[in-house]
Amino acid sequence: MGDIKDFFRPQRMGFHLLLALGITLAIVIICLIFLRSYTRHGREVDMPNFIGQNCNALVDTLLPSDYIIVVTDEVYDKTMEPGTILKQNPEPGEKVKKGRKVYLTVATSEPPKVIMPELRDVSLRQAEIMLNALGLELAATIYKPSPYENAVLEQLHNGRVIAAGTEIKMGDKITLVVGRDISELPMGDTLSTELQ
Repeated sequence: MGDIKDFFRPQRMGFHLLLALGITLAIVIICLIFLRSYTRHGREVDMPNFIGQNCNALVDTLLPSDYIIVVTDEVYDKTMEPGTILKQNPEPGEKVKKGRKVYLTVATSEPPKVIMPELRDVSLRQAEIMLNALGLELAATIYKPSPYENAVLEQLHNGRVIAAGTEIKMGDKITLVVGRDISELPMGDTLSTELQ
């Protein structure tokens, strides 16, 4: 019994170890209580669906304490009105806390620029694939007599020859001048086929 009393005397090492352990335990408990309150643990809500809404109207109606709106990307979509929200992260219905950042992808009115590819000397089919991959449209095909059957001879934009590497807007229309066997064309004529 005397040994136990002696252990807890303020001059002994055991007393100091127990005191340090008690203070550490008290600090940990206080920190956990503070963190639970600070992080609003257990107070989550379902993420609303913002897709299809106008971004500017959404920012005007939301309080800063509700959600923080961040536009991370703008995508050209001619079927959507500019400012329409196309995607959001977190997804609708996910459990989130109020005040959370919401990252949005929004439709823009200005189509992005693309680089005109070199279409000369490739087949008409390959040229169509290359145009579609860049979001460009084939406006018309003009056939000219040439020993190079079905090969693109020239590429035109707004009626003028356009060089490869020129920046143009996605969705612009390109006309292709394509070689056709001379025996299949009327004498002295060129044949133009408009695509519908």
